[in-house]
Amino acid sequence: MTSEVSSNWKVWGLKFICGDGGKSQMTGDQANREMWYHRLSQIYCNIQHQLKGGVRRQTFQYPCFQNRFQAALRWQHTALGPQNCAWQQHEDHLEICYSGTVMRFDYVWLRDHCRSASCYNSKTNQRSLDTASVDLGIKPQTIRLNEAMLFLTWPDGHVTRYSLEWLLKNSYEGQKQAAQPKILWNAEIYRQAQVMPVDFQSFLETKDGLKEFLQNFLLYGIAFVDNVPPTREDTEKLAGRISLIRETIYGRMWYFTSDFSRGDTAYTKLALDRHTDTTYFQEPCGIQVFHCLKHEGTGGRTLLVDGFYAAERVLERAPADFDLLSKVPLKHEYIENVGECHNHMIGVGPVLNIYPWNKELYLIRYNNYDRAVINTVPYDVVHRWYAAHRTLTTELRRPENELWIKLKPGKALFIDNWRVLHGRESFTGYRQLCGCYLTRDDVLNTARLLGLQA
Repeated sequence: MTSEVSSNWKVWGLKFICGDGGKSQMTGDQANREMWYHRLSQIYCNIQHQLKGGVRRQTFQYPCFQNRFQAALRWQHTALGPQNCAWQQHEDHLEICYSGTVMRFDYVWLRDHCRSASCYNSKTNQRSLDTASVDLGIKPQTIRLNEAMLFLTWPDGHVTRYSLEWLLKNSYEGQKQAAQPKILWNAEIYRQAQVMPVDFQSFLETKDGLKEFLQNFLLYGIAFVDNVPPTREDTEKLAGRISLIRETIYGRMWYFTSDFSRGDTAYTKLALDRHTDTTYFQEPCGIQVFHCLKHEGTGGRTLLVDGFYAAERVLERAPADFDLLSKVPLKHEYIENVGECHNHMIGVGPVLNIYPWNKELYLIRYNNYDRAVINTVPYDVVHRWYAAHRTLTTELRRPENELWIKLKPGKALFIDNWRVLHGRESFTGYRQLCGCYLTRDDVLNTARLLGLQA
């Protein structure tokens, strides 16, 4: 290691341990002791990684560093397992520092998730243990670690075994660091990526073609298939390759022109602003398929906008707006009384939907056409919501974020309706499209069976 890097480590060590220049004093207050305990356990984990990287041991000769480090070692000497793992038993949980991550496990959780033959059916991958039978005050009698495993012996003699890697993957702290791989894009980023469409025959007949398509879809939220015969039947065959088709109030496969046969602006020649579909369902449709079978006229280009990219810009520039959009529930509504079609659908949810454990955005519900009366929050929150909504709309409408494409017969488009907004420019002439909605769970299931992270 160079002297410069070593020097940086020394400075980091002094700042991290001393905090305020060495003036801090540990008191008898329980909260303060807990703070120092967690601080020292974090230090121990970091020291282990730094030593592996070749940090000079002379660094630890600094008095301030040495005093705090010795305190950490005294704590660890009583509970030292493999070199890259340490643990400490508490009254109500077990704390493990492994691979640079400090994890905390409730004892009931550790008993409930036991993977022994009597507690878990490995053939069906289902829990056999009756969770309600576990004593809520349970504690392990003994705890032991080797290089890769944690062993817990419970009061009744039952032994639970966990691999440390499994615990890291399934801990709350591990999940906070995990996120679905995505490439957020604007028009320029997507064009530069040069994502190639998958051929229809390769998509239908080979695992490689299907896997390539799904990889594109998972990363970008859109994917194309070329050389599709321009028929409703072949489009249905295409969709059925990766998922069950989700039947809705629009039927199984929709097949429409600008005849206003349904009470929706999509069934006209008018331009459509960017939006996501079926916001008025409690669970909006996950994936939609578009295939233009015929167009004898001008215009009609399709607009695509990565809603996650726009939301990320909002998070960076106006985090309070992002937070509000993820908390305020809104109603979306679809009322139809055209011909034989009579429907009244209502869906409720915030514009931005995030996982609470890691704040990862997983669904955007944005449709100004179908947003119902706002009556779920008081007036002062309403005004702040309008301001936040304006911030997001501004990002979504930036020209550099707009990807315009011309759908032609033979090119099918799959859209992640939970992520990518779509729209269209007005058009002239006769234009015929077909498509459908897909069951999101089935698409992700197909991806996982092909070895993709989904």
